[in-house]
Amino acid sequence: MSRPLLITDCDEVLLHMMTHFADWLHEQQDYVFQIEEPDYARAVRDRVTGEAIPQERIWPLLDTFFDTQMHRQNIVPGAGEALARIAEIADVVVLTNLGNEYHANRVEQLQRFDIRHEVLCNHGGKGRPVRELVDTMQPTATVFVDDFAVHHESVAELAPEVWRLHMIAEPRMAPVRPPAPHAHARIDHWDEALPWIIDKLVSGVPAP
Repeated sequence: MSRPLLITDCDEVLLHMMTHFADWLHEQQDYVFQIEEPDYARAVRDRVTGEAIPQERIWPLLDTFFDTQMHRQNIVPGAGEALARIAEIADVVVLTNLGNEYHANRVEQLQRFDIRHEVLCNHGGKGRPVRELVDTMQPTATVFVDDFAVHHESVAELAPEVWRLHMIAEPRMAPVRPPAPHAHARIDHWDEALPWIIDKLVSGVPAP
C-alpha cells in the first residue's frame, strides 16, 4: 500500500552548509563569502578587490569544500526530530544536488546525525527526479522541501501535484532571500514546518 512521501533537500534544510563554506573560504582561500548577500551569484568575492567572482570559479570551490570539509557541517535544529516524526507516517527521500561521487559521503554524513533515509544525488533542476519518484512510488501525497527557488519552479512545472515548501534554515540568509514564487509556503524552522508538512502528507490531497 502506498504511503505519503517527503522529498527533502539537505544543505540549509537538514544540515547547515553556507556558514561553514564561508568560514573555510576565510581560512584557506583568496575569497570571502558574504552570507547576507541576497544574490547567491554575487556572494563569493575576491578578498582583495571585493569583486564578485564568476560562477565558473565558484563550482570548483564548492567541489573542494565537499571533498574536504563535509565533517564541518552540523544539523539544523529540529531537523532530526522532525524527520523521525514524519517517517512514522511517510517515506522520506533526501534529494541533494551533489555529484554521485559524493553519495557515500553524504549518506555517512547524515547517518552521523541518525538520519537514515534514501539519498539521491542530482544535477540541475529537481523537477525531473521528483517526477520520477512520484511516478515510481505512487505516494498518496508528496511534499517537497528545498531552499532554492529555482527547484520549486522546476518541480511546479514537472510535478505540479507536489506540495512545495520553501525553507532556508540559515538565519543569516533567510531574511534577505524572498519566498520562492512557485512554493506553496515559506517556513524556515522545523518546529513550525512539521505541522504544515504532516497536514499535507496525511490529507491525501494533491497540491492545487
